[in-house]
Amino acid sequence: MTDKHRLWLMFPTKLITRPIIWELGKIFEVITNIRQCSVNEEIGLVSLELEGDRDEVKRSIAWLEEQGVKVEPVEINTIEG
Repeated sequence: MTDKHRLWLMFPTKLITRPIIWELGKIFEVITNIRQCSVNEEIGLVSLELEGDRDEVKRSIAWLEEQGVKVEPVEINTIEG
């Protein structure tokens, strides 16, 4: 079954220059769609749409957290389409 999730990803300083979303798409069978982002020298904040098989999405979220990325669901859809 295919799931689609909108997530907020918060990247700490040490991970800002690492291409984690690219790695995520290489390691897992998921579709990534960056909906919004803000990055500075101290923190990265990304609104990411993640789509794929339910178990694959769960594994990819767990992997992000293992890398040190804080993951939270998007509560309100501010941008549709």
